[in-house]
Amino acid sequence: MAKSNFRPLHDRVVVRRVESESTTAGGIIIPDTAKEKPQEGEIIAVGSGARDEAGKLVPLDVKAGDRILFGKWSGTEVKLNGEDLLIMKESDVMGIIA
Repeated sequence: MAKSNFRPLHDRVVVRRVESESTTAGGIIIPDTAKEKPQEGEIIAVGSGARDEAGKLVPLDVKAGDRILFGKWSGTEVKLNGEDLLIMKESDVMGIIA
């Protein structure tokens, strides 16, 4: 992604979906409209963190460049610089792929 003027706030992250490897069984071609969107992505920007009850800033566990798994209905789809991205809370991230 080109340098963007967008920075997520608090505990939010910006994610680019990553297509996972898939094959069709028996040579059946599935149209793009019937395929599920991938639940795997790459974090491209992170917020500064959330505040705890005492007001102390708690940094995020994820960072830009991490490859993650997230829930099927997680995030809000946005278009930034012509690219389809997701903005979600860090709590929507299920884990980091090593």
